[in-house]
Amino acid sequence: MTIEDLFQILRKHIITVIITFVIIVSCGVAYLVAAPRKYTATAQLFATANTEAMGAGTEVNNMYSTTNYLNTQIKTYPTLVKTEAVLNPVIKELNLNISAGQLGGTVTASNPANTFIVDISAVSQDPVTASRVANSTAQSLSRNVSNTTTSSTTNKSLITLTLVQSASVPSKPSSPNTFLVGAASVVAGLIAAFLAALAKDTFNTRIDKSSTVREITKSNTIGFISRDATFAEDKRPVIINRPDSGIAEDFRRIKTNISFLTPSDSDSHHLHVFTSADPSEGKTTTIVNTAVALAEDGARVLLIDADLRHPSVANMLGIEGSVGLSHILAGKAVPKDVVQPYWKSNLHVLPAGKRPANPSVLINSETMSRLLSQAARQYDYVLVDTAPMVVSNDAVVLGHIAHGVVIIAAKGIADRQDLRDMVSALDAAEIPIHGFVYTFADLKKNSNKKNYYYYGSGSGSNGNSRQKGSHRA
Repeated sequence: MTIEDLFQILRKHIITVIITFVIIVSCGVAYLVAAPRKYTATAQLFATANTEAMGAGTEVNNMYSTTNYLNTQIKTYPTLVKTEAVLNPVIKELNLNISAGQLGGTVTASNPANTFIVDISAVSQDPVTASRVANSTAQSLSRNVSNTTTSSTTNKSLITLTLVQSASVPSKPSSPNTFLVGAASVVAGLIAAFLAALAKDTFNTRIDKSSTVREITKSNTIGFISRDATFAEDKRPVIINRPDSGIAEDFRRIKTNISFLTPSDSDSHHLHVFTSADPSEGKTTTIVNTAVALAEDGARVLLIDADLRHPSVANMLGIEGSVGLSHILAGKAVPKDVVQPYWKSNLHVLPAGKRPANPSVLINSETMSRLLSQAARQYDYVLVDTAPMVVSNDAVVLGHIAHGVVIIAAKGIADRQDLRDMVSALDAAEIPIHGFVYTFADLKKNSNKKNYYYYGSGSGSNGNSRQKGSHRA
């Protein structure tokens, strides 16, 4: 995965990125608002060795050993400062209503490296209390050290802790650290937002942009069809129902592109098989409207519903569908008895007919092959609607005859793995993909100038413009 891919993922899931970032940063802000303010006051003690107490014959009788002795003693002070011997006098002096253990949780002692300084710090929600506890603890520790390090020879303290800096009343809280929490929230928000976008992209198996279809199918875009309420309100082709609409123009663009998909086998000229990876991707709607767009220009068009498992062309067009392709393949009818004209005399429709018990056998029959070959010679265009690839392998069978297929892929419905499996099956059968139509598209993001793959423009184009790009044929 490249840096560009990562940025594309972020752009694709920008809403998720923004929401995640805002939530994390808001949590940081909420913490800053809700967290109690604590103040830290620090008093400083300076440790020195009492040379008068270190008479001749004592365990400490030179500068080197004196330094070692001081360093050794200072290391014990962080523990010593939390003992009852040090803290009980503080509690009594300040009249605190807490135990030594509770007070020990707010007091610390530390020794800056390479110094004989001892820092006594106290934390409290009240800055004055923090200052008083730090100073009192420093004095108590000093007394305790003096009492416990008395020389047996001189009866004087070996170490003296001198208060060199009293703890002043802090003016600003030490916690929460606004800058640190804010910076951590922003960094955590950015990381979480990126991970959320990456996770959503990884676990989202649905196709959400046409470039993904192009990448998987290694083919070019024949057209874009957006989701439109017209399809739900009226099943009739939009070119008939709303001939001046933008959706109608989109199908006319597809019609123009289809006219330039010419297989190498002249007997299969303009025999196009439409399929999809999954159901409900708008395959039948696309092929029906494309057929009407072709017929609108005066071309002789035959639309065949070869989805014998779930026929829908007849229902969409409102024509008789009880007799059709299945009867021809079963030898119970001939084409001229079941092919029906629709809208114009040059547009003919062959419904699927009654659902047979053995659709795969009928589709893979010699009768079907002869029917398509004969239709390709009699019509300018033969468009074949087939079952989705997850349902059956009919598109492979018919794709052999047509020397290729046209794929319908719907945004938010087509599954990436199903699309990959379909492409693998077609590649294994050496069936080229002529192109794909991206349905339910967001046309604001797929402008005609930038993304359409076509050779002519406008309704009624005869394809005088030269091809843009190339396609698999």
